[in-house]
Amino acid sequence: MQHFPVFLDLAGQRVVLSGGGDAALAKLRLLMKTGAALEVYSPDPAPEIAGWAAEGRLSLHRRRLAPGDVSGARLFYAADEDDAEDARSAACARAEGALVNVVDNLAASQFITPAIVDRDPVTVAICTEGAAPVLARAIKADLEAKLSPVLGHLARIGKAFRDRAERLAPGRPRRDFWSDWYFRAGPCALAAGADGETALTALLDTHLGHATRPGHVALVGAGPGDPDLLTLKARKALHEADVVIHDRLVAPEILELARREARIVAAGKEGFGPAWAQEDINALMVAEARAGAQVVRLKSGDPGIFGRLDDEAEALDAAGIGWSIVPGITAASAAVAGLGQSLTRRGRNADLRLLTGHDVKGFAEQDWRALARPGAVAAVYMGKRAARFLQGRLLMHGADPATPVTVVENASRPEARNLATTLAALPADLAAAALDGPAVILLGLAPRRAGTPALPAREEALS
Repeated sequence: MQHFPVFLDLAGQRVVLSGGGDAALAKLRLLMKTGAALEVYSPDPAPEIAGWAAEGRLSLHRRRLAPGDVSGARLFYAADEDDAEDARSAACARAEGALVNVVDNLAASQFITPAIVDRDPVTVAICTEGAAPVLARAIKADLEAKLSPVLGHLARIGKAFRDRAERLAPGRPRRDFWSDWYFRAGPCALAAGADGETALTALLDTHLGHATRPGHVALVGAGPGDPDLLTLKARKALHEADVVIHDRLVAPEILELARREARIVAAGKEGFGPAWAQEDINALMVAEARAGAQVVRLKSGDPGIFGRLDDEAEALDAAGIGWSIVPGITAASAAVAGLGQSLTRRGRNADLRLLTGHDVKGFAEQDWRALARPGAVAAVYMGKRAARFLQGRLLMHGADPATPVTVVENASRPEARNLATTLAALPADLAAAALDGPAVILLGLAPRRAGTPALPAREEALS
């Protein structure tokens, strides 16, 4: 992040602008909302600028900027839309101590003006540091459509009410009250024509009369890694969580969606490696929920597929803690999507097996005879270290050595890779590829198209 976002108080502060055309108009429309003491220098200002000056909304000097004109100003905008004149006026402003913005010239600017969604006093600023102005405008349009026009009015009413809301206990009781006001009770009250302060007083009385919401644990699937594959219900749970307890494979981009005030706890579990004991994770969930926290136990993929969900649900039941499940997209679904394939196909496989490469006792035994049949399809989780074991069992039970196998590493993520091989070559190709990310082994499937970058065959990789 090259530009640090701040909100600068400009009420009564001098802001100077050089220019009188379209670029100047665009900046002035925004600056006039701030309460700044605006001064404009232009020998030929647009009629709108002259009109604003006549209304007393800014001071207009019908000449070029001269040395000394910017002295004491907080900000300066060079908006003459002429490179030479902008460079001259910007040099004057820098010499006189003002922060300088040269319109449409990022390299020459000391600060930039973001795209703004205005719901005064609620302001959302969007900045791409000059990399993608079209993207900033698209985000602004999206937010404009989503944020209620009355949001600013609700915020002004709420600001005057904050001292009275301190009668509620700090933390979640206050957050629940304000969330209710801004997103349910407040908009409904204003739509019905009710007085805002009266409605807010009634809402406070309602919240004071209710017991604090009890602690709860949501067992949430984070999906395979792509934040866009997170469900809306999972996003809501993250937004409401006081504590997020996540496993090792949850993508950082998904953790960023949690509330800033939430406590994030990494409870990593890794096959054949160091891990939190399941009993410790259970104890932490119970302790946090008993203290009244809304807890999200965030698991990669779907919590009900090799996610120890039953162990955790049983521990919560034993402790009398309320819990719920939010399913997620499992890695196998994301992996085959990247291959352009489906997990089931009429005439090929009438069933599908989801297997684990190892369990708590080591390599897991399966119904090898069924898996060795022609056309069988299985997704093997946590199977990289079990590849030779899988190969041996399948060949022993009659599987065709030429059975296609695809290993998908980091399914759905930007760094996803596919290793297309056969059952006969699986262990050797895996060793040569040296995959170090989480991977799903898809027995019986080959890529239909290049959904993600493919690794070379073992012979090519070693040549």
